[in-house]
Amino acid sequence: MATRSAHKLGELRDLLRLERGELVSLDDLGIDGEPDETGATFETNARIKASFAAAATGLPALADDSGLEVDALGGGPGVRTRRYAGEQATDTDNNAKLLLELIGLPPERRGARYVCALALALPAASGPRGAPRIVVRRGTVRGRIADGLRGSGGFGYDPLFEPEGEPVGGRTFGLWTAAEKGRISHRARAARRMARVLADLGF
Repeated sequence: MATRSAHKLGELRDLLRLERGELVSLDDLGIDGEPDETGATFETNARIKASFAAAATGLPALADDSGLEVDALGGGPGVRTRRYAGEQATDTDNNAKLLLELIGLPPERRGARYVCALALALPAASGPRGAPRIVVRRGTVRGRIADGLRGSGGFGYDPLFEPEGEPVGGRTFGLWTAAEKGRISHRARAARRMARVLADLGF
């Protein structure tokens, strides 16, 4: 798994439940360095990360790139989701900036979606010019941005994200259980689609 995030690694282990393989992190394998995530889309950045990990390890590599797209911000923060309030921004910083950007907007103008792109790089199945073959699967979940933080579950923007089906002022992902979120989240939907690919490959 092209990540150093224990949280992301654990979540994808739970979601994918590989029968004949194990997800390990770059740190588990002692891999140094980071790829330059220069893509303009989640899919491109996931491909960049998966290719980096496959080249560094010689193993099939799975990468996740995900984030939040807010309608009123023209799809922002998008690929800058994690760095929305600055390169060293915390979740608290990012949430505060998002609330400020949307201040005064009514619920119908606070539409948003979480997006996840999972890319699987297969070094043994090289494409043109020896590049690994890459398979991408995507998942999304729509909702709206609440007018204030509610709940402490999840991470990132979860305490601000009211998923579709919740009434205005209803529960954010920060108030959903992990099991509830795991049924409809963007990462869960992408993982279910990728799980079929992995099963076909013998994992």
